[in-house]
Amino acid sequence: MSHDLFEAARGAMAFAHAPYSKFPVGAAIRAEDGKVYTGANIENLSFPQGWCAEPTAISAMIMGGAKKIVEMAVIAEKLALCPPCGGCRQKISEFASKGTKIYLCDETGVKKTMTMDELLPFSFETELG
Repeated sequence: MSHDLFEAARGAMAFAHAPYSKFPVGAAIRAEDGKVYTGANIENLSFPQGWCAEPTAISAMIMGGAKKIVEMAVIAEKLALCPPCGGCRQKISEFASKGTKIYLCDETGVKKTMTMDELLPFSFETELG
């Protein structure tokens, strides 16, 4: 099941707007409705006003009517196994459970699977988690 998320994240990465960092990132979420929602990082000259791929995908999920992340894949063009940054980890945890699987990918596919709790131990609890 994770391979289709990898493909979706890799496809999303192609839409990254990263003219300053030259560090494109893609993310794909499978939500509780079974649909896959994607996002890419979108930079802005007025730092730090850009945003990461993960919250872009979360926004697409919310706007699509879903509320819970079942699993997620993240890929960066220039860094294999690029985990979500600290801020994104907290954003993801708002819509994920402790056991939600996060797939870290390189250009060939999923290389490491972590749970949300491994990525962000002792996170703030929500009623969703």
